[in-house]
Amino acid sequence: MSSVYPASLQKLIKNLSSLPGIGQRSATRIALYLVKENRELAEKLARSLLEVKEKVRLCKVCFNISEDEICSICRDETRDKRTVCVVESPADQVAIEESGVFKGRYHILHGLISPIDGIGPEDLKINELLERIQKEGIREVIIATNPTTQGDATAMYIAKLISERKKDVNITRIGLGVPFGADLKYVDRMTLEKAIINRFPMKL
Repeated sequence: MSSVYPASLQKLIKNLSSLPGIGQRSATRIALYLVKENRELAEKLARSLLEVKEKVRLCKVCFNISEDEICSICRDETRDKRTVCVVESPADQVAIEESGVFKGRYHILHGLISPIDGIGPEDLKINELLERIQKEGIREVIIATNPTTQGDATAMYIAKLISERKKDVNITRIGLGVPFGADLKYVDRMTLEKAIINRFPMKL
């Protein structure tokens, strides 16, 4: 990095550029903006970051992000306890929830199987899903991983494990409408709604 910036500013730019989706130029623009703004903004950001790290955790049931041990969706007695939608990330869960069509519960994997990236089944919340199916008497598992190579591979792996252990569980995959290679959190509400409604049985 150019030495034209003071050491403290260089450090901030370096830390900002380590965040996903923020490159060197974006990090520099943000850092310079913070320098220009009053101290109050920097203090608010610092407090927010610390508060998130102190308060936010993973739900003990579905592994969604929450400030409580059990998230609001898992605590909601009006939701269908027998139907679980499996997604890759909290952002995907939010996308489906905002479509308004799904009234069951969720299970967040926190990733997809990707050998090239060194991510195996043991790195995901798959065993916890199998335990939930057994413990909670789940009747349908909707696998809503992204329609990508990794997403499809993860879906097939999970479906195979479930079918081997609980043959009476209905395993479905989100339907047509979501194009191959898409990322659920960027898919529009209507398309996601159709994908959930038109889910189909997985063939192993």
